[in-house]
Amino acid sequence: MSITAPPCNLSVQLGRLKLANPILVASGTFGYAREMESLVQLRKLGGILPKTVTRFPRAGNAPWRTVETAAGLLNSIGLDNDGVDEFIRGHMPYLATLETPVIVSVAGKTADEFVELARLLDPVPGVAGLELNVSCPNVSGGIDFGADPAACERVVASVRQVTQLPVLAKLTPNVTRIADVARGAEAGGADAICLINTVLGMAVDWRRRRPLLGNVVGGLSGPAIKPIALRCVHQVAAAVKTPLVGIGGISNLDDVMEFLVTGASAIQVGTANYFDPSLSERLVDALPGALAEAGVASVVDLVGTLRRNG
Repeated sequence: MSITAPPCNLSVQLGRLKLANPILVASGTFGYAREMESLVQLRKLGGILPKTVTRFPRAGNAPWRTVETAAGLLNSIGLDNDGVDEFIRGHMPYLATLETPVIVSVAGKTADEFVELARLLDPVPGVAGLELNVSCPNVSGGIDFGADPAACERVVASVRQVTQLPVLAKLTPNVTRIADVARGAEAGGADAICLINTVLGMAVDWRRRRPLLGNVVGGLSGPAIKPIALRCVHQVAAAVKTPLVGIGGISNLDDVMEFLVTGASAIQVGTANYFDPSLSERLVDALPGALAEAGVASVVDLVGTLRRNG
């Protein structure tokens, strides 16, 4: 008598946030989702993170804002957005119709701004969670809360006090000990920790003797930073029990599996959305086969199974 193998379980739990699968799209790379609906079956994704919103409108940085590099993209957008009031009025009615959880990325100049953003978004239909962008390298003070463990703990804890929504903390790699900052996020009550935001870099026009980016420096993303992101996930996984979300240079199924094995419970596709917008959907479709190849029946069984050498 043949025995039918149990179906593959792609679901993951990020603290209080349950997702149907671990494939999300990163803030700042997927617009407000409406732009992608003709290219991607949005309902198949584990989660969607629209472009980061701030309390008030921001014009962003002077051009150039993006520079392509040999293995990635330098960007210095500067959190250009119309502010949270316009986001709630103009974008959330559409986002609330999606079958996929929408996790809103927010950034504040002060802890009070993060708290106010959380208060405003807490009652809005369709918001499944908040990602605290405490790590943007392209704005003044953008990484302050993600560079100091105590400051990170305070802002996460303050947001937790005013919202029932799951809270994710997105950290910067531009620190000496990212595990220490992650401990701060965990102590503050983060449901998940997202690793990593972009790596600080720059590009130069030597003939004109000028930097190419209007802001001089910007954040490097894409394949070049994947080894850094994997290192950060590995270090943080050893330091905290909070679920992790891996971000950085993911452009194929092997990349996804590497992050899961290293300790991430979910991943976000970022820069790849610019040149291959349907990638995230294909990753969801391909994941069951990869889990079968790994000899596991669920994503959870694979997470953090990296073996040490020797």
